Amino acid sequence: MRATPRSDFRISLHSKTHATTLMFQVFDEWAPACYRPNIRGSLAADRPHCQPGCGQWRSHIHGRWRMLSRHGPSGRIMRYCRLPMRTIRLTIAYDGTDFHGWQIQPNRPTIQGTLVEVASRLTSEKIFMFGAGRTDAGVHALGQTASFKTHSAMSPDEFRRAFNALLPPAIRVLRCEEESPDFHPRWQALEKTYQYRIYRGSIVPPFEDRYVLHYPFPLNEDAMAQAAPLFEGEHDFTAFAGAEGDEEEGRQRTPVREILSARIARIARQNIWGDVFARLAPDRVPAGEELAFTVRGRSFLRFMVRKMVGTLLEIGRGRLSPCDIPRQFEKRDRSAVGPTAPPQGLFLVSIEYPDRWSVKSGE
Repeated sequence: MRATPRSDFRISLHSKTHATTLMFQVFDEWAPACYRPNIRGSLAADRPHCQPGCGQWRSHIHGRWRMLSRHGPSGRIMRYCRLPMRTIRLTIAYDGTDFHGWQIQPNRPTIQGTLVEVASRLTSEKIFMFGAGRTDAGVHALGQTASFKTHSAMSPDEFRRAFNALLPPAIRVLRCEEESPDFHPRWQALEKTYQYRIYRGSIVPPFEDRYVLHYPFPLNEDAMAQAAPLFEGEHDFTAFAGAEGDEEEGRQRTPVREILSARIARIARQNIWGDVFARLAPDRVPAGEELAFTVRGRSFLRFMVRKMVGTLLEIGRGRLSPCDIPRQFEKRDRSAVGPTAPPQGLFLVSIEYPDRWSVKSGE
């Protein structure tokens, strides 16, 4: 006769780098005579005391632990049960200067690789981390989204605190929440917002050098502002893409993309070094010292935003005109547009999702 569980209970194991919850079921039956209680508990590295060839013992493999059945003080058999799979969503900010982009690469530090390493340490599981998009080497993020699946019983807040304790300072987990099993950060994304920062002052503050393109030379910013909205709409962006594919890892092979908005304008940032520079060198720091190109779209080809910035800079220099942008949608000639702008000025600002997967307030 098959035994039915009488009750369930859980045991939580904690260490400096791991937190694991095990769920056991207590069966209302007596153990065979060949069984003897395992005093060391259910996390055992050897077989329970059993007669050779008995065949009435069970082992369970999960992660790095081998679970063996035993019976407790009352003689009832306790069996380890696996916890259900959960989907954990992360909102991440990172400084991409010292990383070779998002995607895992052999023997190179990457954002995805670092997150996978930490998540594996926390869960004692093999983790697969999925991101909303692949940022290139040197590109930063203020609101990247990633997710992974795990059997761990850690709460979202425990995950957030544990990630930030183990991650390098250049990567921070801003939010952590549990999502439905069908959530995927890339395929459910509605739109993404990128911003590229160009510092126009003659002296760039040393604290900003890693996050801006320094260009103090003359530019026709009115022509650039006139040209930026011409990127809006659904177009073939072959001329504005790199030759190595797209950031969506090949699911969308078509070069047609829809840009919802594109603007370039001067912005002023309030910070301590801006005030100091303004006092010490007022003629070196113009009002609104940064020129920011902000673009919002459903998806982007690889290098697409940086090629758009390079084209706008060529228009500001007078080497191209705004009317050249619509022509390049038709010609699809990569050599006829501006060069790819350096990566350090580019930020993935935010990613929008349907209401079903929108970020919950108070997390």
